[in-house]
Amino acid sequence: MSFQDLEAGNGVRGTPRRNGRAAGAGAGSSQAVASGVFQINTAVATFQRLVNTLGTPKDTPDLRDRIHKTRAHITQLVKDTSEKLKQASEADHRLEATPTKKIADAKLAKDFQAVLKEFQKAQRLAVEREAAYAPFITQTGLPQSYNSTETNNGADKLAEQRTQLLESRRQELVFLDNEIVFNEAIIEERDQGIQEIQHQITEVNEIFKDLAVLVHDQGAMIGL
Repeated sequence: MSFQDLEAGNGVRGTPRRNGRAAGAGAGSSQAVASGVFQINTAVATFQRLVNTLGTPKDTPDLRDRIHKTRAHITQLVKDTSEKLKQASEADHRLEATPTKKIADAKLAKDFQAVLKEFQKAQRLAVEREAAYAPFITQTGLPQSYNSTETNNGADKLAEQRTQLLESRRQELVFLDNEIVFNEAIIEERDQGIQEIQHQITEVNEIFKDLAVLVHDQGAMIGL
């Protein structure tokens, strides 16, 4: 056997190994997409529940913070899953992928597209409600000294009632003052964060556009 034959033989033997590794990578990407879509579905359901609470008495600064963190988390999941889906699609084009795998990847892409559409809808609603409503601040959010009523054990009942009435009015004034200051801070914070939110929304919209093209290509590839 000549050196050329050996070299050719090595090349033949090496090709299946490379294809095998590539196929394994493609399968891994598909699994990562499936996992990502599941995580996004779960996170979007949570995000929708939080958004539906905006404008209610449960709309607090803590709720707004959870909404912002959840939105950022979903956006990152979307970016990661989109990258994995592209890898799976490229593997389907490069390799002799089975019809079953191509159909499975096409279904994953459509599932991803569907949950992304739900996230976009929830994002728009969140922006509208955050702009329309300010968070509620409760009495428990005031300093402790404002939540206690001074009592005078030596005073008669009428004096005690008068003290309670004055204290109640003072609490109302303090509450209103704190609410005004708090709302001003919220407006300032909202203005500062609006660019970040718009950037996240733009990122998701761009991914959605790319995904529509990918879904179309996959449909053509499997003859749908």
